[in-house]
Amino acid sequence: MTVQTQKNRCQEQSDSGPERSSAPSRSSRFSASFFITFFIMFGIWLLLSGKLDVFHLSLGVICCFIVAFVSSDLLLPSPEIKAMPGLWFRFIKYIPWLLYQVFVANIHVMYLIFHPRMLELIDPKIMEFKSKLTSDMALVTLANSITLTPGTITIYISIYGDVTFHVIDIESGKTLPFIMESRVAEIFQE
Repeated sequence: MTVQTQKNRCQEQSDSGPERSSAPSRSSRFSASFFITFFIMFGIWLLLSGKLDVFHLSLGVICCFIVAFVSSDLLLPSPEIKAMPGLWFRFIKYIPWLLYQVFVANIHVMYLIFHPRMLELIDPKIMEFKSKLTSDMALVTLANSITLTPGTITIYISIYGDVTFHVIDIESGKTLPFIMESRVAEIFQE
């Protein structure tokens, strides 16, 4: 290769400007996650607004389009879309178990409240543990599951898996959060 050819290539590269960044292009913004997010939000819009006239429908389409365009990768990151059918199936199997745990916890809290020695039985504590879950969605599901169960509430959860939660008594915090963690790990296959 001659010196002149090398100079020409360097000149061409400097004329073309800086290299493009690896930011997503507009065509990649209209991916499956965009359309799924749009249709979910538009369905919720229809349910909550209850109005099917042209003005409200067009306003719903515009708003859902803008929000889906900006935030579709937050709800459904692209790599997770391929695993979604199995994920939804496992999550639907988790819901009856969670509802049963909520029912049992309700009975336990009701027992504590109506017991004659209520002040001795209720012993609120703050408990902590390190979760083995790694994905953000799994950690959020765990935190919400703990909070949904009466007698427990998630205070703090970090992206590193540190979980801090409040329990109404020691009995409520002994096993349930750890069982929930293993169930959530099954959903997200972690």
